[in-house]
Amino acid sequence: MADDDWRLRVELEDDKPNLLDRLGLIESEADELAEELRESKLAVTHDDEVVFVYARTAKELDRARALIERELADEGQTARSISVEHWLDDEDRWDDDPPGPSEDEEILAEGYAPWEVRIPCPDHRAARELADQLAAEGYGIVRRWRYVIAGCASKEDADALAERLHGSVEPGGEQVWDALQGHPFAVIGPV
Repeated sequence: MADDDWRLRVELEDDKPNLLDRLGLIESEADELAEELRESKLAVTHDDEVVFVYARTAKELDRARALIERELADEGQTARSISVEHWLDDEDRWDDDPPGPSEDEEILAEGYAPWEVRIPCPDHRAARELADQLAAEGYGIVRRWRYVIAGCASKEDADALAERLHGSVEPGGEQVWDALQGHPFAVIGPV
């Protein structure tokens, strides 16, 4: 398991320098709370009135939460909220953040096909006819002599088209550009 898979989000009522001082976020003498968090190898950051405590496990955060709640009570402060968040590595987000667009959706939004199907044709005329047919079906098309390249919105769509027309599936658009910059045969184009 990777480090910092968990974090505690402490939203303060307003910017309370005392708590931030005691967490070691403002230049001051380290106190017992900051030392306990450091001994547990927990990272602490803040963004205005929100304090974040990062840890490897939820159990480490439970201990940190108890320390922070005790410290807030000692200072006569309250938190607007205290919540535990877990990092979703596959989705590249914290579990309480809304899911964002997929990589394919981001590439499509930039005007590129994330997947391409390269289809060899027997001759130039067949390539021209296939390109016209696929364009009529709504595919973004690039035709080069006896080859047709059709842009697809997803890997599944590309696989289905490749199977139907005996083509080969390749990453497209920006993915090709990023991987093959300077390659003289990379085909890059909008959907």
